Amino acid sequence: MPNHKSAEKRDRQNKRRAAINRSNRSQMRTELKKLRIAISGGKKEDASQLLPSIISVIDKAVKKGIIHDNTGSRYKSRLTIRVNSMKAKAA
Repeated sequence: MPNHKSAEKRDRQNKRRAAINRSNRSQMRTELKKLRIAISGGKKEDASQLLPSIISVIDKAVKKGIIHDNTGSRYKSRLTIRVNSMKAKAA
């Protein structure tokens, strides 16, 4: 229970910010899941179309502080490698 008016405001702000962060993280995870399903299903065209939008979502998550810079880079690198390997197998 906050004891000061400023502590009450900080509590409200923290709850609002946590809800925004939760929403952004959930959106990122959903997009990642869509791409991973396309990759595991062998849908090359879907995966190559989803990759740029997911990279954008990851970059936004890094910018907003949802995930760490290196984590975002690792996600992008691994997903790109998997999509490119699908293209190589097709050729």
